[in-house]
Amino acid sequence: MSETGDLISVDHIIIAVRDLAAAEAHYNLIFGRRPSWRGMHPGRGTGNVLYRLDNTYIELYAPLAEGPGADALNARLDKDGEGLFGIAVGVASAAGASAALRGRGLDVTQPVAGSGRDQISGAVREWNTFAIAAENLRGLSVLAIEHKSPVEWLPPAELDGAGAKAAVNAADHVVVMTSDAEACKKIFGEQLGIRLALDQSRPEWGVRQLFFRLGGVTLEIVQPLEAAKSPMTDSFAGLAWRVPDITSWRERALGGGADVSDIRQGRKAGTQVATLKNFTHGVPTLLIASEN
Repeated sequence: MSETGDLISVDHIIIAVRDLAAAEAHYNLIFGRRPSWRGMHPGRGTGNVLYRLDNTYIELYAPLAEGPGADALNARLDKDGEGLFGIAVGVASAAGASAALRGRGLDVTQPVAGSGRDQISGAVREWNTFAIAAENLRGLSVLAIEHKSPVEWLPPAELDGAGAKAAVNAADHVVVMTSDAEACKKIFGEQLGIRLALDQSRPEWGVRQLFFRLGGVTLEIVQPLEAAKSPMTDSFAGLAWRVPDITSWRERALGGGADVSDIRQGRKAGTQVATLKNFTHGVPTLLIASEN
């Protein structure tokens, strides 16, 4: 791809929720942070809460009023429940990236301008965005976004009564479950142009894994080795958050009513992990930290 056609980041991760206020309270606890942004989508009937972390931002996305966006989101929630809705990849030029992806055989919509007003600060951000056809991506929902406003207009999510060691500071990886790793290898590597860092089969875990890296976030594609365990459809299936000190994070989360597993050794050498079992709004969630 040309420079303007490159995907440059996992710009944000979208979580669909029914009750935005409840989800905000829960993710404040998970992250140990206050939102960077609370917004509405005029004429769409939807709203969001955003948390900007070190390498991406998280969007809690909910129906709030009548409108076409709310209708579509309610239908999705009725069908699949709360959980991971999709991701948005960052591009330097929506026009350049859409043309480049179209040239690689992907169906994409024409870029359109969008804007939103922050209910916290009153700031207005502007962007250009387009969608990649889900049928080209094995049913996965992926948008592309070109920001037209300074990054400072979406400030980092501030600590909310937590010390920095006990707060989430970044996304580590997004899990995609698939029945066909080879098809995903072509889509993510050849067509989207994302760097494949590792392709491995682990019979002891019963899976093949592809690790694609984009802008400091890993997309982990997982295919069960047993066909009987393969998913009927591909899906975004989980998130892992980075924390500086997993013991401090766990103690804080438990104090806020979270149900958290014991800390254990991670599959990646030199890491510790814990599983969060509630407050995630349908998202299988892992916390990960490097061992000191």
